[in-house]
Amino acid sequence: MTAQPPFAILSAVPMPIVVTDARERVLAVNPPATELLGKNQVGHHVVTVIRQPPVLHAISECLGQGLQTEARYVQKDHVHETLYRVICTPVEGGGVLVSFQDVTSQETAGQMRRDFVANVSHELRTPLTSIQGFIETLQGPARGDAAAAERFLATMAKEAERMIRLVSDLLSLSQVEGEERIRPTERVELHGILKSVIRSLGPVADAAGVEMAIEGGTEELWLRGDPDQLVQVFTNLAENAVKYGGDGGKVVLSVHDVARDPILGRGAVRVDVRDFGQGFDEMHTHRLTERFYRVDSHRSRAVGGTGLGLAIVKHIVNRHKGRLRIESEIGKGSCFSVLLPAG
Repeated sequence: MTAQPPFAILSAVPMPIVVTDARERVLAVNPPATELLGKNQVGHHVVTVIRQPPVLHAISECLGQGLQTEARYVQKDHVHETLYRVICTPVEGGGVLVSFQDVTSQETAGQMRRDFVANVSHELRTPLTSIQGFIETLQGPARGDAAAAERFLATMAKEAERMIRLVSDLLSLSQVEGEERIRPTERVELHGILKSVIRSLGPVADAAGVEMAIEGGTEELWLRGDPDQLVQVFTNLAENAVKYGGDGGKVVLSVHDVARDPILGRGAVRVDVRDFGQGFDEMHTHRLTERFYRVDSHRSRAVGGTGLGLAIVKHIVNRHKGRLRIESEIGKGSCFSVLLPAG
């Protein structure tokens, strides 16, 4: 602790605080400020302590005008960036109290909201613009052209279905995010869930010429879970496998009993959803669960993808205290593994 009376009370303040005199020399720092800025800063000019022009300018303005000023201070390391809101307040006798408020989470949340709104707007704008264009054509040049009307109406119906899927996925994402901290308590049997997924996706697989199968033991596997959400997880993964890996002709859902998963720290049940299609570069793996992220945007939209399915899967798996593992190799297919605590 470098602060001395009358600044000793600053040690009780959880945010970093620096006090300067009228000549901009450091009079006191509290422990959080020492952690942020380094040791042995008392007595040094603030220029050598903070070293970020926006903050130094705010301190000078505060001293010169006797008014509270604000700035941003950014701390970076090899992995993270932390953003502080810096408030400079004049103190009696000439000097400045500089406080650092960590606003990283607020800024990150705000940026995520802005990105989300921008992405949703973009996803909706494309089909709406398409529908508007067809309506104008049917009202104008194609008025009375039955063949054109039939062709345009089919495309409009497809675009409307795409918007309905997007809205449905947005509602699902909102619901699962709201329930993510609530651990499911119902006991469910996993094989029954996978069989229902295979049945429901039968027509989709048949239309794509893809064979779907369940492999693994036939004994009952029970775990704590939300049956509807687990159906949604494996439906999303299996449907993706059919749509994007169906050129391999087969999609396999395999069940494995894991004695102890090192990351979960306990016994687990693993379900692999594997296709034998084109696969994708591993550079995409860590981003696939981001909202609206697509390996191939054109192909995803062509098959009706909304870019939200894997984000929904991630949140549901998190709610079940499990984890999602993604592996893929170009030319050999992809495997999406869901590991859930057994019991």
